[in-house]
Amino acid sequence: MISLAEAQARLLALVTPVATEEVSLLEANGRWVAADVFANRTQPAKTLSAMDGYAIRAGDGPEWKVIGESAAGRSFPGATGPGEAVRIFTGAALPSGCDAIVIQENITRKNDQIRQTDGAPPADGDHTRPAGSDFTAGDCLIPAGSRINAAKIALAAMAGHGTLPVRRKIRVALLSTGDELMPPGQPVDEDHIPASNGIMIAAMLAGWPVEIIDPGIVPDTMEATRAAIAAAHDCDVIVTIGGASVGDHDLVRPALIAEGAALDFWKVALRPGKPVMVGTLGRAITLGLPGNPVSAFVTCLLFLKPLIAALSGASDALPEVQSATLGGTLPANGERLDFVRACVVNGLVEAVGTSDSAALRALSKSNILIMRAPGATPAKRGDVVDIIRTA
Repeated sequence: MISLAEAQARLLALVTPVATEEVSLLEANGRWVAADVFANRTQPAKTLSAMDGYAIRAGDGPEWKVIGESAAGRSFPGATGPGEAVRIFTGAALPSGCDAIVIQENITRKNDQIRQTDGAPPADGDHTRPAGSDFTAGDCLIPAGSRINAAKIALAAMAGHGTLPVRRKIRVALLSTGDELMPPGQPVDEDHIPASNGIMIAAMLAGWPVEIIDPGIVPDTMEATRAAIAAAHDCDVIVTIGGASVGDHDLVRPALIAEGAALDFWKVALRPGKPVMVGTLGRAITLGLPGNPVSAFVTCLLFLKPLIAALSGASDALPEVQSATLGGTLPANGERLDFVRACVVNGLVEAVGTSDSAALRALSKSNILIMRAPGATPAKRGDVVDIIRTA
């Protein structure tokens, strides 16, 4: 067995990011930008008012004569002189000759005359948004390899972009193997179980830039397993679920080899999820995940999602490791890196349920995995632990 760090490094070393395409801002959501995004314009282009009030010249006052109005999209066309003011609204351009805003709450007005009746005397820049205070033309706003989200879409739009360069979607084949599996929702007898892994992993990839190809349940025969693998030859990633161990009915490894795959590694020193298998088949990267549901979930988080992110050009593909304070106790750990299902209770993280890698109820209650290093001593309440968020 190899360590998780080595396994992830070897997996990502197989990656060449896929081709780039230009898509609309909304289509770019959830994808990784393929090139630096620079500002095409300055924001704000002019100094703007940050409040409703009156634009004045600092040092004048406390009385002014109102000579016009400035609103967003309809600025005051002239210039102000000493003792003159312009009624102004939030987001409107500051008129020429003015350098501050007196907010309307501090003003009394009679006809065209206003007087400041509250607040400190206005100072240069009060309640304004200076030109270029957000960004200026030519600034790099979104570095290549960043994942696009709603805030970055708004930033790109404000910077003058209507499209963004991103990597094309990743074609992922999900092959669920096993004679014991039945499609979800169908009646099952005591010899069968509903197929939960494929739909779980597809759900984990919802919102990701992927096209999922799911041929259905693959029977435990060499012919069927080879045929399913061969049919996925044009995919970027071939994911097999189950059949990756060493039993007589675990046919994925020999089927991949028979189809010409080159295996890079098999078995990783982690729990759950030891029988992970990685290789290549033509231009596709093959990833064999364990059949136990919790093992499949954890290895999807640790291997499949980073693989898709790397193929999509992510600058940092691996899940973020954070620190948290333990709210309960944990026993000493064995020789493998352990991922303990956990959730937050009153600001602290606590283990959830059983460690059985087939127990989905505990998994459904968790939103965190606590990382326990090989050979870790028992942990107590108040200890700081490493975690990965799953949601």
